Amino acid sequence: SDLREQEERGELLQPLIFVLLVLCSVLLYFKVSLMDPGFVKPEEEAKAGEAEGQSLVIPRATGDVKLRRCGYCLVKQPMRARHCQLCQHCVRRYDHHCPWIENCVGERNHPLFIAYLSVQLVVLLWGGHIAWSGLYFQQSWEWLQHNIFLLLSFFLIIIFTIVILLLLVSHLYLISCNTTTWEFMSHHRISYLRHSELENPFDQGIILNLWGFFC
Repeated sequence: SDLREQEERGELLQPLIFVLLVLCSVLLYFKVSLMDPGFVKPEEEAKAGEAEGQSLVIPRATGDVKLRRCGYCLVKQPMRARHCQLCQHCVRRYDHHCPWIENCVGERNHPLFIAYLSVQLVVLLWGGHIAWSGLYFQQSWEWLQHNIFLLLSFFLIIIFTIVILLLLVSHLYLISCNTTTWEFMSHHRISYLRHSELENPFDQGIILNLWGFFC
């Protein structure tokens, strides 16, 4: 009867939504970590030029930069691809190798990686709110003994929230500029950026950059 009354008052809706968000976060984690991030396969070499020709970024890049063959897996690298020595593959539109998911973040799983960070941030903020609402501060040793685990949980949630928030904001900024973490950090070492007349030959404006990435 108490459960039915809580359901009628809508008190079960929020816990249900929270559990669904946690489940969605876990599913996104496994999806991003287990899927192909955009590995360049040897049979795709013949299609590399055609695929790059269809990309929106090539017209603004310098035309004298030639595709090079990877010295590790010997495939012809499309522009913006990079070899990951941990995955032992070249990855299209390589962003970075994430140790938390044990996988590269590249062309195929980068949008899902952003979705995972967004859902995870909502879960952490919600969990932090729940932990904070359960704290009633008192200056006594007995109170601290009873609430030590709740305090530790709250501080851990705060730390993870800050990390996820900074990571999400930095990725959204780079996406809005149509660049990757690898290109941003290693601009001076990348041939198609070093020889370009433009600071960022792939930038087409924030709206088109976001549209091209998410849509």
